[in-house]
Amino acid sequence: MEARLAAITAESDAKAKGDQYRAVLEDIIASGQQDQAIAFIDHVLSDSVPLLLSRQLLSLLASSISRLPSDCQEDVARHALDRLQPRAVSHEEQITALREQLALVYERRELWSQAAQALAGIDLDSGVRLLDGEYRLEKNVRIARLYLEDDDPVAAETYIKKASSLVAAIKNEALELQYRTCYARILDSKRRFLEAGTRYYELSLAGAGGPSRPRVSEEDLGQALSAAITCAILAAAGSQRSRLLATLIKDERTVPSPLRPILEKVYMERILGAEEVSAFAAGLAPHQLATLPDGSTVLDRAVMEHNLESVSKLYTSIKIEELGRLLGVTPKAAEKAAARMILENRLSATLDQVSDLVRFGGGPDASSARDAALRSACLAADKLVMLMAARGLCATPTS
Repeated sequence: MEARLAAITAESDAKAKGDQYRAVLEDIIASGQQDQAIAFIDHVLSDSVPLLLSRQLLSLLASSISRLPSDCQEDVARHALDRLQPRAVSHEEQITALREQLALVYERRELWSQAAQALAGIDLDSGVRLLDGEYRLEKNVRIARLYLEDDDPVAAETYIKKASSLVAAIKNEALELQYRTCYARILDSKRRFLEAGTRYYELSLAGAGGPSRPRVSEEDLGQALSAAITCAILAAAGSQRSRLLATLIKDERTVPSPLRPILEKVYMERILGAEEVSAFAAGLAPHQLATLPDGSTVLDRAVMEHNLESVSKLYTSIKIEELGRLLGVTPKAAEKAAARMILENRLSATLDQVSDLVRFGGGPDASSARDAALRSACLAADKLVMLMAARGLCATPTS
């Protein structure tokens, strides 16, 4: 190999030299010899090969890596990238091509984070090359998607934020759909369930835009709708969640869903039982069952808050001990949950710690509302008595 490369170096005709190098590379790819591929890279990057020819040969190598045996593709690509690092400015295009091939190698092996890191090494804000906005958007979305495959929403969010600044200017509906999907998954992974549920529901409507829009399979639309239902159930109880639940319950597509029974019960503000919660938990992702600092899980808190809101529709007041029994938690945990929801204006109630009571409907105007209702009842009673007295049905009342 060395003698053959040395002979080509001595060739004076530039075209013949390029053709001979390409023939050598083709032989190396056909033989699948890793050591020869590495020796070829080292030679091409030596001072004996002109820069322009070096770029052409490395571009050809990058496009041919997939034809090498799978067990040596990573090593060859990595060696080339290591050698090119000091020459990054003059070989940006070749580095990009090699990184894209390396990412494909990792994706085939389901090494998602390593594939994302390979792509993240591409300089998308290069001052040397003018990169198309659509290309930059596609790469940022793809990196985010790869990190999400490895359950790393923090890293994924970094790249989806970069994509956010590009998506509005790019008129590529397929890419926009990928971006919206990644964004919804990030919100879901970060346990921002109300926002995630809204995004998932919007995605479930993506197939209704007409023939010019990207074709989305019924299975994908169904998955987005199921994810929207799940996130709505897990979202913090409150008026915004109620609006999302109402939207879902009115959508006829949710009728055949296995989640429809629990969706109806949550929408009707009925207390959820342990068996229903266990069946629902079986279909949840790990982050939706994550343990919180207080020792409860994400699902536990969501169910407790929902049941607390349901109790508020059945009782005007309740002992904290009895509330804890209904919620399946300690009285202290029930009191803490009620206090949190009251402070966040998600529950209209007051805590009476002297009497160990939770009084529902206890907003700032509750007392005045009760007084007004009592006055109205008294006035109605007075009118009735006066009318009966006028008709001789009872004695005239005295003051």
